[in-house]
Amino acid sequence: MSARVLVVWCPDWPVVAALVEAGRPTAAPAAVLHAGAVEVCNGPARAESVRRGQRRRDAQARCPELVLLEANPDRDVRTFEPVLAAVEALRPGVSPMRPGLLAVQAPGRYFGGEESAAAVVAECLVDQGVWDCRVGVADDLFTAEQAARAAEVQGCRVVPPGGSGAFLRGLPVAVLEGDGPAGREAVSLLRRLGLRTLGDLADLPGEAVRQRFGRYGGDVWRRVRGEDPSLVAARTPPPELATEVPFEPPLDSVEAICFSVRTTAERFVTGLAERGLVATEVRVEAEQEGVVASSRAWLHPRHFSSRDLVDRVHWQLQSRATSGLRPGRDAGAMTAPVGLVRFVPETVEPTAAHAEGLWGGSADDQVERGVARVQALVGFDAVRRPVRQGGRSPAARQATVSWGERAVGLRPVERPWPGRVPGPPPVRVFAAPLGAEVVDEGGRAVAVTDRGVVTAEPSRFRLGATGTTTGTTAGHATLPWQPVAAWAGPWPVDESWWDGGAAPGPAARFQVVGVDGRAWLLVCGSAGWRVEAGYD
Repeated sequence: MSARVLVVWCPDWPVVAALVEAGRPTAAPAAVLHAGAVEVCNGPARAESVRRGQRRRDAQARCPELVLLEANPDRDVRTFEPVLAAVEALRPGVSPMRPGLLAVQAPGRYFGGEESAAAVVAECLVDQGVWDCRVGVADDLFTAEQAARAAEVQGCRVVPPGGSGAFLRGLPVAVLEGDGPAGREAVSLLRRLGLRTLGDLADLPGEAVRQRFGRYGGDVWRRVRGEDPSLVAARTPPPELATEVPFEPPLDSVEAICFSVRTTAERFVTGLAERGLVATEVRVEAEQEGVVASSRAWLHPRHFSSRDLVDRVHWQLQSRATSGLRPGRDAGAMTAPVGLVRFVPETVEPTAAHAEGLWGGSADDQVERGVARVQALVGFDAVRRPVRQGGRSPAARQATVSWGERAVGLRPVERPWPGRVPGPPPVRVFAAPLGAEVVDEGGRAVAVTDRGVVTAEPSRFRLGATGTTTGTTAGHATLPWQPVAAWAGPWPVDESWWDGGAAPGPAARFQVVGVDGRAWLLVCGSAGWRVEAGYD
């Protein structure tokens, strides 16, 4: 008799992984969206009539408190890795089918029977924090998966040997939708043909099914008869790439810790190089009294060297030491001794993708080494670089990140951003907008109505003014009045009114050119006229 198959199913795994990453309770109604539609939703959301395929607005209308999360396949795979490792520790030869679903050959009598083995697996996963896990055991992979889906929470459904066909007969054809687009298309056709259960399909002649449904239909026909030829392909466990160094006795000086981790950092980089890999993202963890007291993921624009890792340890522990010094202690001393430092590679890439040019390093390498030396002197976050993000105003489209970090969490540039001022972009953007005045030919102040209509044509303007009083604003002298040579606008916007921003309420932007040839970006809002940027 062929080996039996044990399948572990963790329902709605993409939602569970996204909630855990976001720090939200897993019992909250939530859905993962892809292309503006619900891709996966959890049980509390389904209880409120949220279904897969619904548009975002329809799902929110059915469940106003629904937590919406973006799809991230890499996150799903990464968070499912501990589940694979936990099952693999009990029974080698795990085969991951997709995040939330795995298969392995049933342990048989090793744990005292299949039901006992399933109970051991469920207990192990609960210890890992996976509360909703279900186990199915059968002769073939398809039947074991359907048995797992029919099991209770932390329970097991065992299909006796030779009973796959009888177990599958009563299941609805909708279970084939898990095969993706081909399965959903087949389910739609089967329903139109009046076939409601898998037993109805199994009773049809196999040759007729293959002629009508093609090769996929023939595979499904064999599966629903309990003749699934699929085999469980065991995965190769990923190598352990993390490297750690314990300190005995523990060290309470940042400088001593950095000196002691140099050899470990070199061993970490060398271990990756032996496998043809480099790390572009590394998590540095420091344990105090057996507990991880400091943990941070560091990014690198190229890849980490041992010197880079030592610098990151210094910056991470130094910031913790200076933020939590005890009275009377020296700068650089930790609040508690550090007993262990660990390097965990979060993202690795092939070495070939970061190979140097034919004639050695480039000027970019010299710049990075120079900036790294500056960071070692003034601090990691003190050296920053500008990046572009989405927004309507020039100031909103600017952001800065620490040198060596990748820009994350930025607003997408490719979105339309209605009300955005057209190009070319201004040369100078003022950190604090300057005051301004704009008047018409009669000397009356120009304004914009609630409907976005200009009350009069701008005739003269001056910069650096506050109302009608001459003087300085934010260190800039008030410039004299000058005629308007050309102007464009308005571009009305009404954003951030809900959070009481710097200038809440509607506003309108204008491009104004003076007779001296210099162009400015002005904003007319509830606080009057302001200068946001200059085109000179």
